[in-house]
Amino acid sequence: MAGKAGRKSYVTSISIIGALFFIFGFVTWLNATLIPYLKISCGLESNLQANLVAFAFYISYFFMALPSSWILKKVGFKSGMSLGLLVMALGALIFIPSAMTRQFGLFLAGLFIQGTGLSLLQTASNPYVTIVGPIESAAKRISIMGICNKVAGIISPLVLGGIVLHNIDGITANLAAMGPEAREAELSALASRVIAPYAVMALVLAGLALAVRLSPLPEAEEEDGAALDGGGNSIFRFPYLFLGVLAIFLYVGAEVIAVDTQILYGQWLGFKMGNAKFFSSLTLGAMVAGYIVGIVSIPRFISQDRALVYFSILGIIFSLLALFTGGFLSVLFIALLGFANSIMWPAIWPLAIEGLGRFTKLGSAFLIMGILGGALLPLVYGYFADIMGNRSAYWVLIPCYLYIFYYAAAGHRLGKLDR
Repeated sequence: MAGKAGRKSYVTSISIIGALFFIFGFVTWLNATLIPYLKISCGLESNLQANLVAFAFYISYFFMALPSSWILKKVGFKSGMSLGLLVMALGALIFIPSAMTRQFGLFLAGLFIQGTGLSLLQTASNPYVTIVGPIESAAKRISIMGICNKVAGIISPLVLGGIVLHNIDGITANLAAMGPEAREAELSALASRVIAPYAVMALVLAGLALAVRLSPLPEAEEEDGAALDGGGNSIFRFPYLFLGVLAIFLYVGAEVIAVDTQILYGQWLGFKMGNAKFFSSLTLGAMVAGYIVGIVSIPRFISQDRALVYFSILGIIFSLLALFTGGFLSVLFIALLGFANSIMWPAIWPLAIEGLGRFTKLGSAFLIMGILGGALLPLVYGYFADIMGNRSAYWVLIPCYLYIFYYAAAGHRLGKLDR
């Protein structure tokens, strides 16, 4: 009976966390639509400015990860998740005055606050998924969560894009022929399109916060003791963790570039916005396919570190093919980076967190700080896109995948060799 009860508790926990991964996937991948939308509605002049959308969203992870760890120690996983959802709801509400005033800085503030809530939510949910079951199958559980995240990511740009980018090609053409007053009126009408969806989002997030707080989600216990290296009072005794933070930094940067630049890249290649707005969903669809491969194969047929080796090689190959092809074929190879990226978060996370013991929450916070890559690397891409073209800017992906290959092949073992 105890076994059945334990199994029921496990399934309940995974189901609730899966729903949360769906929610923050839905919110996160709206950025792919917001970047071209805000570039038009706020009159942004460069790719670098447009990619400040990703910067404002992801920079919050860097600043809030350690405070999130402290909050989780005080209130526990469940209350921390509920609080994160409430903060996300507040960020969504800020989009209403942002749209009314068409102030790009206010939009960025709303995105930063949403990212703050997600930082708390992810600092709680990722280690929860890792330690709620056997460490050797953690990549499989995180892959299941990834499917929830990326299915939401496929849907969210289609939903928001259908609302805010409706007839955008016609609107863009008309703006060029309008006088100043008519142009301002048209842009204000365009900006107002985000009010209803973000108001609904705020209500849904607030409702979910209450649902999680009242749910039967149990607290997961961290490992007792220090760790695999025999103890110690400092987290800096685990070099593999910090090498993992850098791997997360580069992986998230590469993932955000592959998804959030796709629409503007399609436009640069000459595709109409009506077609290009679907390109980011192709990348996320490829990620879902990769997650399914991970669920089936890890750890039954391949270890999580070997899977990371092979998928980082795929990342290098697909990046090079995108760079040396053109048209929709190049777009397709960028989309296939979603497949290569799919296994990286699920594999890097358990490799970096394994054996941290009482440092698990703090180690998780450092890994969440690595999401900073999603803020900085798209700006690097945007800078090079402005001076050398959108396709050539994808060269920034190559060193990212080379380092991830190193971490998979050797870096994750540093500090674990004396086990």
